[in-house]
Amino acid sequence: MKEEKSEITPAKFREGNISIVLDSYDDLFSDFDPRPYFVRALSDDFLLECKKAAVVKKDQIELRFLLPYKKRNLSDESKIKKRLKEYFQKHSKEKKKELNRVKLNGLFWFIAGAIVMISAPFFLVKESYLVRVLAIMSEPAAWFFFWEGLGKIFLISKSEVEDYHFYQKMAKVDISFLNY
Repeated sequence: MKEEKSEITPAKFREGNISIVLDSYDDLFSDFDPRPYFVRALSDDFLLECKKAAVVKKDQIELRFLLPYKKRNLSDESKIKKRLKEYFQKHSKEKKKELNRVKLNGLFWFIAGAIVMISAPFFLVKESYLVRVLAIMSEPAAWFFFWEGLGKIFLISKSEVEDYHFYQKMAKVDISFLNY
């Protein structure tokens, strides 16, 4: 591996980059997972740092790992790149499914609330005391379903959308390893 000892230039740290200095490849992975790089769990610290950095990035992101020249191994780097790509693609798909599930669930609650609201007045015309009590009790339940459904669609799904966008950005990331 014949490369320069230092590849760091100001252009390497431009706005579209996420540059992370590593002591070794193990910094990317969980300390509790002894498996090889191509199946190993990613470090929560690494993912948190990526999330913080990716929030402000608009376009294509370049993920740059800076390692000491003597600790670099091209074979490990290719395994790590593949592992990261697979991880982010898998989680992007999972977050998309979760987002759709939350929105569908919210839509169901919203529709259930609307149906109860619309049908409640029909029960009030009945003379039976029990039917009238049920109709009166259904009004707060209808509003609860209605607003809970809207909350799921617009509020709960917001955090899911943020995670989905993060994983979607990271699934398209360009990964490179550089010397420091």
